[in-house]
Amino acid sequence: MPGQKREARLRARLTRASTSFLLGLIKTWMAGTSPAMTAVGHRGRLQIMTLPATFGIDTPGDAVRAAELRRVKLLATGVLAATFAIFLGAKALLPVHPVFGFIAAFAEAATIGGLADWYAVVALFKRPLGLPIPHTAIIQSNQQRIADKLGEFIEVHFLESAPVEAKLRQIDFGSFIADWLRDRKRSEDLARFALRLLPEAVAATENSGLMTFVSRRITAQLMAIDLAPLAAGTLRAFVKEGRHQGLLDDLLRGVHQMMTQAETMAMIREKIRAELPTLLKLYRADKFLVNKIVASATAFFEEVRNDPQHPFRGEFDRMVLTFVDRLGTDPAYAERIAGLKRDLLARPELTSLARHIWENVRTFFERSASGETQVLEQYLVRMFVKAGEALAGDAELRTEINQGLVAVMRTVVAEQKSGVSTFISDQVKSWDMGQLISLIEINIGRDLQYIRFNGSLIGGLAGLALYTLEYLLRLL
Repeated sequence: MPGQKREARLRARLTRASTSFLLGLIKTWMAGTSPAMTAVGHRGRLQIMTLPATFGIDTPGDAVRAAELRRVKLLATGVLAATFAIFLGAKALLPVHPVFGFIAAFAEAATIGGLADWYAVVALFKRPLGLPIPHTAIIQSNQQRIADKLGEFIEVHFLESAPVEAKLRQIDFGSFIADWLRDRKRSEDLARFALRLLPEAVAATENSGLMTFVSRRITAQLMAIDLAPLAAGTLRAFVKEGRHQGLLDDLLRGVHQMMTQAETMAMIREKIRAELPTLLKLYRADKFLVNKIVASATAFFEEVRNDPQHPFRGEFDRMVLTFVDRLGTDPAYAERIAGLKRDLLARPELTSLARHIWENVRTFFERSASGETQVLEQYLVRMFVKAGEALAGDAELRTEINQGLVAVMRTVVAEQKSGVSTFISDQVKSWDMGQLISLIEINIGRDLQYIRFNGSLIGGLAGLALYTLEYLLRLL
């Protein structure tokens, strides 16, 4: 009959609409709110995306949702059975009164709508009644495509440079670092963590040959330094500041003290006595000469020390500057200094000293790591806390840190986003889809079951409307 054909077409359209709606819902859920993406959104770490190949339903929330899902499934099945029973009863009572025709039409359409939506919901996850019906078990059949599309979706919509940069600029990394370091407990934990790594770092440095490489590089760099111009420049600055005059005063003072000592005077006297003729020795001329020489020298020294403008100081300036000029330009001086440098670096004592210092440093690190001494740990804690306080008070530095981290992370994301897409796709392909479907059902299956209620209600109302229209047409 025309009415029955229209009713069948309407039910078919409702079934297709329900199926399309559910397919769009599950695809959107898989693309936007999968467990991996939820974890990434809340925690912001790539490693959270690594889901295991199997899933366990062992949390209290999952158990509650599973129980609620079973309850709603039973209720939806009960509604389907009830509408079918009402349909049979109304059909049997149709000769009694025409009103049962309306009831039968409603119940029949409700049964068909509920059955169609049951089929649509089940077809998303598995094969209805285990039958190999085409276009069923949609999620399982499209695991590879879902995996590829999920990775592509995240790469295109989540990891684009503009939204990534905009999101990163909303984060105040500098303030976070400052607050983290100012917390003494966290700084203590960081210091202990760094100390635990020190012995391993030292051992790795020794075993990898890094020490030999660094030693050779340092020696090569030292040998490459031309010390003559460096020494000349240092002495020229020394003279320019007038500090050489203080050195002259100290030198004159030292010579004066040395010459006035009894031992020095006796030595000079013996030297003069050995050079004098025998006749002069009888008159003790040596003592006279020593006293005159010492007196004259000390008087000269005092005169120079007390007179900043003494001519001798000018001569000393010219002598020192001449030496500085020769030191910077004379190849002989440069070669002599280079030879001294080579001899010094080749001394075994220097190598032994460096090894001894390194041994002491390593022992100190090991003692600090074991907690035997707290000196280094306390120093690190104070350093971290002060760094946090300084960073908290320096807005310009925090801004530079934020800009630097944004630039680095933006580049990393841009370079690695294709790898992230592949990683996510591979992860999804490796999942056990049976257990994943169970997890999806537990989380959204309850809402999908309510579609069965809606299907029964909408189908029943549609069937009732069509039956009413047909009934009115018969009366005309």
